[in-house]
Amino acid sequence: MLVLLPPSEGKASSGRGAPLKPESLSLPGLAEAREAVLGELVELCSGDEDKAREVLGLSEGLRSEVAKNAELRTAGARPAGEIYTGVLYDSLGLASLDTAAKRRAGRSLLVFSGLWGAVRVTDRIPSYRCSMGVRLPGLGALGAHWRAPMASVLPEVAGSGLVLDLRSAAYAAAWKPKGEVAGRTASVRVLHAPTRKVVSHFNKATKGRIVRSLLTAGADPKGPAELVETLRDLGYVVEAQAPAKAGQAWSLDVLVDEVH
Repeated sequence: MLVLLPPSEGKASSGRGAPLKPESLSLPGLAEAREAVLGELVELCSGDEDKAREVLGLSEGLRSEVAKNAELRTAGARPAGEIYTGVLYDSLGLASLDTAAKRRAGRSLLVFSGLWGAVRVTDRIPSYRCSMGVRLPGLGALGAHWRAPMASVLPEVAGSGLVLDLRSAAYAAAWKPKGEVAGRTASVRVLHAPTRKVVSHFNKATKGRIVRSLLTAGADPKGPAELVETLRDLGYVVEAQAPAKAGQAWSLDVLVDEVH
């Protein structure tokens, strides 16, 4: 099983660990594309602070994020699972998983990123600020920058099992499973049951809980249909729509009344 996650907007501090070693990151086929983004981001943030803030879409209150980006090559690095915070990651609670579930998380979770493309939760990265929606002056829109390298690397990473897609729209645009991979992909929405609308907090928290439930249970559904049954067994209310034709992903709606 491969689980595709969005990053969090806010991130923990880098800490005092050893600095980034780009060659140590998973998915080495993304190395060239990563270096292109990293190089331009560091250069941008080492220059005119106001321009950098405008390009990155940062408010005045987040001005300090520019200086943080300027130091990315020398800042301390920590496992990505510790860097990413926010509602989804709080509900996932990687740090409190047992040893076996942590190992499963290291194998199956893939976090998409405007800067790194995609990383494992065990990959050591510095704290940064660069969303997939950013358009860098030299490289252009990051979503478009990542499409070709992702299309080259991700099908092999997906292997032959289930792909559980929990990404937000901006990050989903960087790689869309196609062909045979799409047929074993399940894209999940979380709906507030009384209104049948997507509510941000419910959506993020429930996605984190779903991943935690699967990891804790040691579940390894082989495809979308088996995933639906697994989630129902774990207590979730799931409505599933199989693809109308080959080469399309399954659509799953998880209905929640409240977040526990």
